[in-house]
Amino acid sequence: MEYIKKYLEQTSKIASMLDQNAIAKAVKILKDVRDNKGRLFVLGVGGSAGNASHAVNDFRKIAGIEAYAPTDNVSELTARINDDGWNSVFKNWLRVSNLNSNDVLLVFSVGGGSLEKNISVNLVTAEQYAKEIGAKIIGIVSRDGGYTKNISDCCILIPVLSPETVTPHAEEFQAIVWHLLVSHPDLQMNEMKWESEVKTVKSHA
Repeated sequence: MEYIKKYLEQTSKIASMLDQNAIAKAVKILKDVRDNKGRLFVLGVGGSAGNASHAVNDFRKIAGIEAYAPTDNVSELTARINDDGWNSVFKNWLRVSNLNSNDVLLVFSVGGGSLEKNISVNLVTAEQYAKEIGAKIIGIVSRDGGYTKNISDCCILIPVLSPETVTPHAEEFQAIVWHLLVSHPDLQMNEMKWESEVKTVKSHA
């Protein structure tokens, strides 16, 4: 019970510490990409890759933004890893997708990547390529933000309250933040199922 209490208290505190100005900036970048008919590419590894897939669904269905995650195509992903290597897999995927200056990368990562420490180099090389092309980068990352914080146009940093729970809090807040984004009035275009059901029930009351 003590662990449960501590974990939930940390979650509540982290939510209160998030940079709301950074989130507002992300909303504007995403609105601009939709208005300019650009695309959103969501990158993540491990649990963050699972979040990327879920986020793509929400950005497409709720916010009306054309969105993709390279990790959703396991055949291409593993072929590129096998033939070209892990470090270039996202960069090469973005190249064949004709990444351009109207597009945005949304990076989910616990540490944000580091060339020096050889951590999540695939994210780093993808971000470097995006900068070369002129695409914008939004990061939702934890720890010190790593390479993503240094290069992104907008970084939403998840504070660390305990070294034992860095990863679970980082990945849970990826979900909290992207759900906030897609439901923001400046981005939401389509009603969600259960919200529309509530309206229907109230209209018949």
